[in-house]
Amino acid sequence: MASNTKNKVFGSEEASAMVEELRAAFDCGKTRGCEWRSSQLKALIKLSEEHEKEIVQALHSDLSKSETEAFVQEIAMLKNSCKVALKELKYWISPEKVKTSLAAFPSSAEIVSEPLGVVLVISAWNYPFLLSLDPVIGAIAAGNAVVLKPSEIAPATSSLMAKLLGDYMDNSCIRVVEGAVDETSALLEQKWDKIFYTGNGRVARVVMAAAAKHLTPVVLELGGKSPVVVDSNINLKVATRRIIAGKWGCNNGQACISPDYIITTKEYAPKLVDALKTELEKFYGKNPLESEDLSRIVNSNHFNRLKKLLDDDKVSDKIVHGGEKDESKLKISPTLLLDVPRDSLIMSEEIFGPLLPILTVDKLEESFVVINSGPKPLAAYIFTNNKKLKELFVRNISAGGLVVNDTTLHLAVHTLPFGGVGESGVGAYHGKFSFDAFSHKKAVLYRSFIGDASVRYPPYTSTKQRLLKALIGGGILGIIRALFGLS
Repeated sequence: MASNTKNKVFGSEEASAMVEELRAAFDCGKTRGCEWRSSQLKALIKLSEEHEKEIVQALHSDLSKSETEAFVQEIAMLKNSCKVALKELKYWISPEKVKTSLAAFPSSAEIVSEPLGVVLVISAWNYPFLLSLDPVIGAIAAGNAVVLKPSEIAPATSSLMAKLLGDYMDNSCIRVVEGAVDETSALLEQKWDKIFYTGNGRVARVVMAAAAKHLTPVVLELGGKSPVVVDSNINLKVATRRIIAGKWGCNNGQACISPDYIITTKEYAPKLVDALKTELEKFYGKNPLESEDLSRIVNSNHFNRLKKLLDDDKVSDKIVHGGEKDESKLKISPTLLLDVPRDSLIMSEEIFGPLLPILTVDKLEESFVVINSGPKPLAAYIFTNNKKLKELFVRNISAGGLVVNDTTLHLAVHTLPFGGVGESGVGAYHGKFSFDAFSHKKAVLYRSFIGDASVRYPPYTSTKQRLLKALIGGGILGIIRALFGLS
């Protein structure tokens, strides 16, 4: 069974014993075979299909997610990740032939992907099913033993995953540890071969500090203030619908790649606001707090944090749409704020909720200065038909990922790496990038006993020195010149 520690003590001793057991299973080679990896990926698909209703119910319990959002954005995406890994697995684990240099002639070489060992995945609460198991897919595909620590802020999903992984997966190599700070601290005291963390920058610093004690490599999937630049020469209806889908259609803004703020021109802002209002009412009705398609705020702490952002004197009079709150239901309606000061509280941190500030500039090119003045975001979006502006955006904006004329959709493209840069994260995953994140690329050079050149051995003469220099330079012409004493 999975190591479900919800109702019993889990400290350093228990964590150490568990890691030893998993390392013993890894060392015996159990996880390295393609058959084992495939069987575990198939088991993840099976548990997702056979317990779909329970997963949807757990997500609704934790976040009031609609059935459609729970299925499309969590269950279906997870199954798709499994299917991609199963389809490509034999190709991923096959050695990659590479060219060799003249200095090593005659020889052949390859890159062999080998599993790192025993890895730890610490996941987030906002997409508690997908963000827990998607990294686990990469870890399994790469042939590792895995410990998953789900977020205690989504207790129903955490408990369900502990049960399902206990029932469906090979628990000699895959474990789940439930709990909060104490359990996470006990896990972080151990030596891992990699730690994969999804969450915020504050906890990421704790994770990285713990990993540094053992020189453990990390992947940190964080967030940031993801901007949306809106030009005037666009299909406004399509643009606003796509902004809404990426903001409120993604867990009511509680997503790391949700649009965090909009930048547009002073002249165009009123038209954009009117279009957003119209489409928001179409999607969520005149009383969005009653909409079953809007997730609730995860808990009272986050509700109060968002309320504080709205109550800031610098923005309280900037609300042009929404702003309704129901603390008993932990719901906040989609809220638009126009001409928000850049030094306001709402612009100082990632919002992670249903509030969307709109900043205005005289010329759209000024938006690049605004974006680049802050930490690099996880995602950045632009809506424009101006070819030059698109090129400038791609060239000048540094972010984990960019999308032109849409939002958040790059997340679903498995051939693209998903990850941050700077304060928005370290490393990337999805598709083969997940496999690579949990693999060591081992260099292998093959040589025979023929072609043993005396030039590499002492005593060194001036001729040998010339030849060695030419060999390292790699040029045939240089070697010929060295043989004839011309260089």
